[in-house]
Amino acid sequence: MTTQDYATRISQLVQDHQAEIGAEWAAQLEALAVRSNVVSREQLRTHCQQFLAAFTAATRAGELQNTEHRSWDEVRDLLAEISATRARNGSTPSETASFVFSLKQPLFGQMNRELAADPAALAAASWTISTLLDKLGLFTIESFQRTRDQIIVRQQQELLELSTPVVKLWDGILALPLIGTLDSARTQVVMENILQKIVDTGASIAIIDITGVPTVDTLVAQHLMKTIAAARLMGADCIISGIRPQIAQTIVHLGVNLEDVITKATLADAFLVALERTGTAIVKPAGKA
Repeated sequence: MTTQDYATRISQLVQDHQAEIGAEWAAQLEALAVRSNVVSREQLRTHCQQFLAAFTAATRAGELQNTEHRSWDEVRDLLAEISATRARNGSTPSETASFVFSLKQPLFGQMNRELAADPAALAAASWTISTLLDKLGLFTIESFQRTRDQIIVRQQQELLELSTPVVKLWDGILALPLIGTLDSARTQVVMENILQKIVDTGASIAIIDITGVPTVDTLVAQHLMKTIAAARLMGADCIISGIRPQIAQTIVHLGVNLEDVITKATLADAFLVALERTGTAIVKPAGKA
């Protein structure tokens, strides 16, 4: 029996018993869905029906060894969509892969009933189906992982943006409190945020507060100088606040040149300097201590 003969036989078997196979398959997946509480039963049944229809049409083409063939395009597209949905909804890789792998049991059961009188055909068909579903299962996991990686990258970008807020303290004065490690990726976000805020507000002074930065090494100092240089090109001067004794000693030890940059120990001190440079004075009301 040729590969095309097996393909035709498998396709016909799935088509003739699609209802039984689909019901048994959906029952298995529903049991998993109840435990994971990620996918609804209606959605599972819809996905099962769509996949079986696409799977039947693809096997009819005879390309059972090459799931990259155009006859499998609809199946791959459907699996990619399911994987992406599961990744966004919080499914695990094993839960997602089980959508394909759990189809083996109902298919093997149906083949055993239909091909029991022909052991050789049963063995060949079982091996063909097993190999085919393994390939589709791996494709599902890869699609899931790609979507998960995209989600992680997007979340990292959002966290970077949230961790670098630019606050308007006064007319013409901005503050950028930094917390955590300052690496190249975060420096780029810091630079973009502060430059955009300078453009939006027309600020002339930006205070970069590093109180929450645990350590300052040569790389961090270089990142700070790049940010300051970029702000100056936009017409704004920078003040660095949060210079603790340990950080001051580190900067001196590293030989970093901050002579042309105003530095202060606290954000409050930096804010007072910024007010003076913008020609603003704070006056206490009469009678107040």
